[in-house]
Amino acid sequence: MITLGINIDHVASLREARKGIEPDPLWAAALCELAGCDCITVHLREDRRHINDNDLNRLRKSVQSKLNLEMAAEKKIIAIAKKIKPEQATLVPEKREEVTTEGGLDVVKNFRKIKATVSALKKSNIAVSLFIDPLEKQIKASQETGAQYIELHTGAFANAKKEKESRKELTKLIEGARFAHELNLRINAGHGINYLNIKEILKIPYLEELNIGHSIISRAIFVGLPQAVKEMLTLIRDYSLLLSK
Repeated sequence: MITLGINIDHVASLREARKGIEPDPLWAAALCELAGCDCITVHLREDRRHINDNDLNRLRKSVQSKLNLEMAAEKKIIAIAKKIKPEQATLVPEKREEVTTEGGLDVVKNFRKIKATVSALKKSNIAVSLFIDPLEKQIKASQETGAQYIELHTGAFANAKKEKESRKELTKLIEGARFAHELNLRINAGHGINYLNIKEILKIPYLEELNIGHSIISRAIFVGLPQAVKEMLTLIRDYSLLLSK
């Protein structure tokens, strides 16, 4: 069964638009869990543009499912992760000027730094996932760092404008997942997944978890957060059962 992680960064982004106290990411996390999600995901950026340290501390105390911390491989953030001890840390690339995460982590180029980060986090009993593009060289390098998981970056597929391009990107994801499975890596996926493209995403084999944020929070504006979560869970679980037959 594929599980659902919900990224609640956009709730914090809305709060920060007015620099106030609402909406509170803590309440969003609670509603998501009550609706049946399997994981709460947050990205503690170096510039703290949305989720902040207080949010993370409160979430660590309140999350009852699994806390997945998206983070850069930087010393100060690593120290926070080791103190907070999320069940999982997902290493992602981070640029100050980007609106959202753009592209996967370049594990090949930054191998020594990432391997050291993976080792430090694992010593604190934190499972580690690397957010990467579905390229064999990046998948192989990820396996060599000692990370247990990869999270396939699905953004190129989600943002494809033409059907031919979409099929090409989906094929890359499918082939990447198969290669990762051969290397005994566990496979998650995320970025740009929504209620329309989810059926295509679920054609990727060996998936364990999908991390979805923007589309669920956007849907929640119209139907409420619990309903938005339940609708996505239905699409994932019903289609997962169909594929398994």
